[in-house]
Amino acid sequence: MVDFDESDPFIVQVLEAMSALIVSAFSLVAALAWNEAIKTAVTLWLGEGNELMGLVIYAVIVTVLAVVMAILITRAVRKAKASAKAKKNE
Repeated sequence: MVDFDESDPFIVQVLEAMSALIVSAFSLVAALAWNEAIKTAVTLWLGEGNELMGLVIYAVIVTVLAVVMAILITRAVRKAKASAKAKKNE
């Protein structure tokens, strides 16, 4: 294991960037998995002949999920920031 000074701002920035990249990579893999799962579910539900309708339904499902997740994540971040600010002011 490499020994490094955790208080060095450059090291902290590198670690933050690396962790963000790793989380993004896993998020992409999860999104691709859900992509296939939702496509397959819509195809099974509508059948092979309704390709356009399936794509429209798929797009609506993904859009709704993206909006709901964005709202939930934004609320969680806002709540965490407010909590951190309250602790800082104590």
